[in-house]
Amino acid sequence: MTGTKLAGLFRLFRFELPAAAGACVVLGELLALGGLPSFHRAASGFLCFFCISASLLILNDFFDIETDRINAPERPLPSGVVSKGEALFLSVTVALAGFLSGFTLGADAFVVVLVVWVAGFLYNWRLKKSGLIGNLLVGFSVGMTFVFGGIAVGNPFEEVVWFLALMTMGVDLGEEIAADALDVEGDRRTGSRSLAVLLGPGRSMGIAATVFGAVVASSAVPFLAGWLEWPYLPPVVFFDAIVILSARRLLDQRIPDRLNDIRRIYLCGSVMVLVFILIRLAVP
Repeated sequence: MTGTKLAGLFRLFRFELPAAAGACVVLGELLALGGLPSFHRAASGFLCFFCISASLLILNDFFDIETDRINAPERPLPSGVVSKGEALFLSVTVALAGFLSGFTLGADAFVVVLVVWVAGFLYNWRLKKSGLIGNLLVGFSVGMTFVFGGIAVGNPFEEVVWFLALMTMGVDLGEEIAADALDVEGDRRTGSRSLAVLLGPGRSMGIAATVFGAVVASSAVPFLAGWLEWPYLPPVVFFDAIVILSARRLLDQRIPDRLNDIRRIYLCGSVMVLVFILIRLAVP
């Protein structure tokens, strides 16, 4: 195998995204358990959703190869660095590793992993152009990382874990709707039934901003309910400020490159997850 092909296979993983999914699982374990999980549960939980996320990202490139030949010809598949057969084999192999890791955590964990992977497969295969249904499916898959963490340590009904799952689902839903609004012409050409196509980019972006607003407004709930200690407040306030700033910019059609505002929300959310893990480790 040449170095160029190996590099192309690695690029298919988009490591920062699977790593973020794995980190969400570990945070879910920490919060559900109220302490440190065993090394096996932490490592298997991280590896499970890292692999499942990577498998689905590779499948996304597999199914999008014709579109990417036009929009992103430098990617490994449309450029010919990696063949479709090699990408499919890699996706299946990585998925099997994720299923095996989930199985070691119990039957309930394995079922959740299987459901999330099937949902992601259906999204990549058929539902990406379905609009809101596809957006909700992506949000569901992302939110389930926290729930999986609770299941992995035997405490699937911890309130704060479910709240974070719903909050994360809301953030991701807002990002998906906003991204569609910024690429409405591309959606029209591909036959997508996104909210931006059905309602127009302006109204669609307004819906995304409303979703972001609901997330920010609800962020006080875990503190008022006593689910989270006050050391967690500063990163939440910072995240809320970034979301509000980004949402205001997304609503301003005069601002170029608003896709960066969506990336900023995602990046800040990933940082908040890492800070939460550090706080959980530091605060007894």
